[in-house]
Amino acid sequence: MSCRSLAQAARRAGYTPLVVDCFGDQDTREACAGVEVLPEALRQGFLAKPLSQALEKLCGSIESADQNGDTLELVLGSGFEDRPKLVEALGKKYRLACCGATAIERCKDPQHFFSLLKDEGILHPETSTQRPAEPAGWLSKRIGACGGRHIRRLKSKGAAPRHRYYQREVSGEALSATAIASPGGTAFAFTQSWCHPYKGQPFRFGGSVSMDALDADLEARVIDTCLSVIEPLDLVGLVSFDFVVDDAGDAFLIEVNPRPGASLEVLDDDEGTLFKAHMAACRGDDALGVLANSWKPKPTAAAYLYADQGPLKVTSFPWPGWVRDRPAPGTTIAVGEPVATVVAQAESAQEAAEICRDRVARLGAVLYES
Repeated sequence: MSCRSLAQAARRAGYTPLVVDCFGDQDTREACAGVEVLPEALRQGFLAKPLSQALEKLCGSIESADQNGDTLELVLGSGFEDRPKLVEALGKKYRLACCGATAIERCKDPQHFFSLLKDEGILHPETSTQRPAEPAGWLSKRIGACGGRHIRRLKSKGAAPRHRYYQREVSGEALSATAIASPGGTAFAFTQSWCHPYKGQPFRFGGSVSMDALDADLEARVIDTCLSVIEPLDLVGLVSFDFVVDDAGDAFLIEVNPRPGASLEVLDDDEGTLFKAHMAACRGDDALGVLANSWKPKPTAAAYLYADQGPLKVTSFPWPGWVRDRPAPGTTIAVGEPVATVVAQAESAQEAAEICRDRVARLGAVLYES
């Protein structure tokens, strides 16, 4: 729904991005040659007609796609996980530099996805499309959703709402494997994330940090799992695999996001190497060659500041340099909604995460005091 991270990565990689998103934040506009904002999509999702009109307006505002005069390439971020038909329609009009409708449908249809995991012998939580008779220990998730805000713990019996599926809760540490899948091979990097619980939203996304190192055995098992589903799911370019690692060291695959995700914020470098590799992979080129000897990320963390203390109206504010997704003056943010993203770099991942959490608290205090 926000394209700021993608737009900045594209700019670092030497592209001139054009963006359609729900916010049009200040730093998104600074990174782009053109921005169209569809705020209503935040509530109802992207709809074909307004999205097509916004894309056509952007396309009409430039004479060529980039400095080489190539055809426009469309990179999709979040907001399309439950709309494979819309993605299919976009793919007929634009060159998609991302996973297509088939990948999205296969990843986000729980019956297809978890049947595949079962067939491949991949460890995953017990999952059902039918509401469990006994709710204890089960989670309810909305099909095609992202960000964790849609996940609920089942607390009572009752009718099953539409467009949801059910999964046994697994206790452990969250681990994400970010992959760049390309014809020449697949590269991996890893992040850890944490939750920022809120009223009725125990799994709301809080932030993530790049990992200094991963246990060799765990890394091998996670990579083997990812590689075994890349082809069956028709994945290409930047995608992410979300795991929960329990106390025994077993890695349960929870979901696959067939798009560039939040990890781009903490894994890309100053040259936009990950975005370059993503574009190469989507064109059918060898992404590993782009990464070799050039990808130099620093230990980085990123976290969301939410308006949890009440509605917030943004004034003209001297945003610190470590704030991203800066809302324009006059923007009103509803209680519980994200305000901005805070980032931090340090000598280690742990230090970066600690600095990031401290900055979130400081920024929240200043904004509400002002």
